[in-house]
Amino acid sequence: MKSVFSCQTCGAQAPKWLGRCPECSAWNSFVEETVKTVERPGKIADRQGAAAPLGGGQATRYCDVDAVVSTRFSTGIGEFDRVLGGGIVPGSLVLLGGEPGIGKSTLLLQAAAAFARDLGPVLYASGEESEHQVKMRGERLGVGDAPLFLLAETCIERILEEVDRVRPSLLIVDSIQTVFSLKMASAPGSVGQVRQAATDLLFTAKGRNLPTIVVGHVTKDGSLAGPKVLEHVVDTVLYFEGDRHHSHRVVRAVKNRFGAVSELGVFEMTGSGLKAVPNPSALFLAERPQNVPGSAVLCSLEGSRPILVEVQALVGSATFGNARRTASGLDQNRLALLLAVLDKRAGLNLVTDDVYVNVAGGMTVDEPAADLAIIAAVASSLRNRPVHANTVVFGEVGLAGEIRSTSQAVLRIREAAQLGFSRCVVPEGNADGGQSGDVPKGMALVGVRTIGEALEALMS
Repeated sequence: MKSVFSCQTCGAQAPKWLGRCPECSAWNSFVEETVKTVERPGKIADRQGAAAPLGGGQATRYCDVDAVVSTRFSTGIGEFDRVLGGGIVPGSLVLLGGEPGIGKSTLLLQAAAAFARDLGPVLYASGEESEHQVKMRGERLGVGDAPLFLLAETCIERILEEVDRVRPSLLIVDSIQTVFSLKMASAPGSVGQVRQAATDLLFTAKGRNLPTIVVGHVTKDGSLAGPKVLEHVVDTVLYFEGDRHHSHRVVRAVKNRFGAVSELGVFEMTGSGLKAVPNPSALFLAERPQNVPGSAVLCSLEGSRPILVEVQALVGSATFGNARRTASGLDQNRLALLLAVLDKRAGLNLVTDDVYVNVAGGMTVDEPAADLAIIAAVASSLRNRPVHANTVVFGEVGLAGEIRSTSQAVLRIREAAQLGFSRCVVPEGNADGGQSGDVPKGMALVGVRTIGEALEALMS
């Protein structure tokens, strides 16, 4: 037995207590933890309840390794399967993080019930709620008589014992910050406990080919709590996002070893649980005003899914000396950059005006293709001239005032045509897509090279 001091912010270790972490510069973050020293025998013994994660002890030549296509199991929720890459892979370890009360437990309980009905028993281990609390939520969600086993337990060894007894087809642990291991003397949620619990779950998932979903807490800045090694250990990292003042929720993949990253799943929170939204563009544009200055429709791309959102802007005279620039759902620094380009390249003086830009519906857009929509909304509000209601825009704006082409232009244009839009202002590099016949009939493409051409095409 020996004691080490671990930083609760970044996981750095030191032999003595330090007031400030030398790695992440956090103050008063070191906590004493007791670590058991185990002498390694001649042969590495298998851990209790888990086999070696990769199964082999000898190196294999690359050309002798068989390429295996992983089978996937559906969770019963189409949007959740989309984010996972088509379903959950046997033996995978998935980490789902989000703000408190955003709906993580509700989503997983719905997925567990649907998974249990189709593929067999599911073990739902909750360290934050009792069986009665989970049962009350299940009654509201209509779980019914699905073979779903509930366990209110925080000891990882006890959870693994129930895995041996129940032999589930899916394991859900809610949450990793409440689970502790008897191998360590530190409190649950500490860096050592989170690392140990995640490692035990990893060995169990790989050794038993058991798909496992783990819930993780987030810090006040929105990142996952605990050591960074937690995100490295798991196969998939999902973020559950959304505004409490809006009914829709978004599940976003930031890491996926079995699928594409940046995939997006959209849900709507109702009284009977989360409902998948197969057409999020119609949801975000449902209450869009017609022929109002300061509004432009953007076709954004989230992973492989095109989504149409409304970008709104309001330009007004500054009441005090310093003009304000406020962005909601967009990067604040990107807005300041685009306003400077408008001033320098298009002659729109916004130095003495307050500028407010918002993505309606609570959606967050961070791709450069939103630049042209932001400029269109700001110029429309400044000139008090609306952009035509049947027009969609997308394109990246450079510092020289040029409009740069974006990826997956045809996919964006098709989505706009399906929603009834008939005109699309795009970079000139993407305007030649209409000659190949991929663009739907009735969609007029207007290619622009500079900001001046874009504003003339939008305001005419």
